[in-house]
Amino acid sequence: MTKYTEDHEWIDIDGDVATVGITDYAQNALGDVVFVELPEVGAAFSKGDEAAVVESVKAASEVYAPVSGTIAEVNGALEGEPALVNSAPKGEGWFFKLTLSDAGELDGLMDEAAYKAFVDGLD
Repeated sequence: MTKYTEDHEWIDIDGDVATVGITDYAQNALGDVVFVELPEVGAAFSKGDEAAVVESVKAASEVYAPVSGTIAEVNGALEGEPALVNSAPKGEGWFFKLTLSDAGELDGLMDEAAYKAFVDGLD
């Protein structure tokens, strides 16, 4: 199950672990990604906390924790190849995985159809 936030993060839920990245819309708006700052494994975040930073040739932007949880894994490949965020934002360009602390927070996120409508309303 994949959910989306108004800050253009996607969250793919598998049991009590969620993989988080930024959407194609977000990476396109940022342009060429040149640096990614990832959180520390074991760090705990509340929903909405700044969890990572992505820098592009245009700007730096925060990646927020879409739900509360503890970082279980980070995508170390992004440190050497941050352009994965551009080439595969929903695949190899993921940022971090976190263990959910409150699955009920998922209810406030958008499904794919709602996110598409949200993005269409931005243009």
